[in-house]
Amino acid sequence: MNRSEPHFKWVILGHSGQLGGALTRLLQKVRTDDQVIPLSRKEADLSQPERCIKLLEKIQPSIIINASAYTQVDLAETERELALQINAKTPGIIAFWCAQHHIPFIHFSSDYVFSGEGDQAWKEADATGPLNHYGHSKAIGEQNIIHAGGQFLIFRTSWVYDSTGKNFLNTMLLLGKNRETLRIVGDQIGSPTFATDLALVSYQCIVTAMGMKIFPSGIYHAVNQGETTWYEFAKKIFEIAQKHQYPLKTKRLIPIKSREFPTPAVRPKNSRLNTSKLLKVFNTQLPPWEDGLKRCLEETFHEDHSNSY
Repeated sequence: MNRSEPHFKWVILGHSGQLGGALTRLLQKVRTDDQVIPLSRKEADLSQPERCIKLLEKIQPSIIINASAYTQVDLAETERELALQINAKTPGIIAFWCAQHHIPFIHFSSDYVFSGEGDQAWKEADATGPLNHYGHSKAIGEQNIIHAGGQFLIFRTSWVYDSTGKNFLNTMLLLGKNRETLRIVGDQIGSPTFATDLALVSYQCIVTAMGMKIFPSGIYHAVNQGETTWYEFAKKIFEIAQKHQYPLKTKRLIPIKSREFPTPAVRPKNSRLNTSKLLKVFNTQLPPWEDGLKRCLEETFHEDHSNSY
């Protein structure tokens, strides 16, 4: 990284989301000599690319990290053009702007770009084949960024959660307080990824990349180590929650097939992501998913300790 720049500017798009928030907190803590400029989805609305570019022209960032995305998977089946604009068209436009200004563009993609077939962990070079429009929009976004011709890092991740926001973890905790029996999908396999862990490892990769003679532009898989099902993930959530005396009403978890829980958008059954390329190029990886979940819940219950659940 060029430390001769007195005002290195980190722009984070989508800082109000769970990953964007984690990245913002991290950068504000470790980049005290730089400018960290977090932009909310309202401030930098990716559905309006012209306004985004105008804002970037004004800021003149040194690097852009895009943690903003259209993530409503089921709604994307009907709001196809909006999902395509936010996840594919605008990231491509911003990546091209970055290429013209010779600055890196960092982007996050999804396990949903794959078909979910088989039982092997997907590698970065495997052919994509999304099952739903959300995955389709993310796959096109990847190609648009690559074709922009600049320096870029695309981190494919999966099952992201944090102590705040709308995600599987917080949904389970809410349902666990109110229902005695829960039916959870047990035939989809992936890696629950703690936003704080993803933020730290992606930051480490960015710093390493900017210090290399040749910027290692490419797609990298970044998820917490290990694999599980949504059913086993829920079991682990409740197991840890009980240790923290969380008031659970749930007494029984029932694993079900995906077909028993139909959704507008089809979900991939195999969301395993192979992270060996991340380890080879950047010599880093995320910790085991169980470790991430434990730390996330400790953080959650510690914050709530003085309040009633």
